[in-house]
Amino acid sequence: MRYPEFLRENGRLGFIAPSFGCGSLEPYHTRFLSALDYFEKQGFQTSIGPNVYLELGIGKSNTPDKCGEEINDYFCNEKCDVILSVGGGETMCEDLDFVDFERIAGSKPHWFMGYSDNTNLTFTLPTLCDIAAVYGPNASSFGMSPIHASLVDALALLKGQKMSFANYPAWEIEGMDSPENPTAPLNCTQPCSLALHMPAQQESPLPSNVQGAITMRGRLLGGCLDCLVCLCGTKYDKVRAFNQTYQKDGVLWFLESCDLNPISILRSLWQLKNAGWFDNARGFLIGRPLHYTETMMSLNCHQAFLQALGELHLPILLDVDFGHLPPQLPLISGAVGTVVTDGKQMQITYDLSN
Repeated sequence: MRYPEFLRENGRLGFIAPSFGCGSLEPYHTRFLSALDYFEKQGFQTSIGPNVYLELGIGKSNTPDKCGEEINDYFCNEKCDVILSVGGGETMCEDLDFVDFERIAGSKPHWFMGYSDNTNLTFTLPTLCDIAAVYGPNASSFGMSPIHASLVDALALLKGQKMSFANYPAWEIEGMDSPENPTAPLNCTQPCSLALHMPAQQESPLPSNVQGAITMRGRLLGGCLDCLVCLCGTKYDKVRAFNQTYQKDGVLWFLESCDLNPISILRSLWQLKNAGWFDNARGFLIGRPLHYTETMMSLNCHQAFLQALGELHLPILLDVDFGHLPPQLPLISGAVGTVVTDGKQMQITYDLSN
């Protein structure tokens, strides 16, 4: 696995819009401008991609070919040191037909960070190009005021200053940002409540049953389930090859979802499982899906993950801090990670030595 150089003091940040941009729509426009102000006050130079302020595409900033051009330009030229996506969206998968992955694989690697629809890059960069990427907050999140500790952590990771992270005390089930209040901070009202399920005890919620701490270790891979199931079986699906290359390390899967209801989660995981994606799995980290409280046919989201993954007889840690209900731990897709948890607290540490 190749790891890009970390962000230097007064380094260059590049901003692209492979999914939604930050045009006139609020709160995204003002929030991104606030984020730019935050980064510039930190001493960083900024480079704005041509699509960032556009609203010309369906579910993204521009047409798929123009979004692909922007990706190729920023990844294959020395415009910046680190690349951030300005937002999520809906149809970034269409960009992939215009992304020159072979050229990117042969170029100097850049750190890329984003989440949700940006799974289309944070997943394909390590699996197609052998370049690590960060599944973490989009650039506009840095426009909140005051800024949350998770964003400070994400920036510390990009700087190479911090390689070990713990869960946060509370999370947000309903945000306060709006067109009238675009830079609102996180509304973390829900106390952290992890749920650890061990292979021999799948039928009971385990924090009270787990004795001591357990360790999960493997090469991280995953993202937004909505996007992953779309990639499965296409020419961009090289998971079997990734599993073979990193057979000794194993894979520590991190998964969350945006639009999927519990039944859709169950179906999607069934597809990935039967496509062989989890053949080299060592465990699962499950983030908080957007439809966290939804129940369908007596099945909730937690149960959907356990129903689909339980037969693999691997540790499953639910309600981890990433996904569509913030805050988000920065997850390095492609890196070896070690997770230590007692079912109530967790810590993840990255090893970039191989």
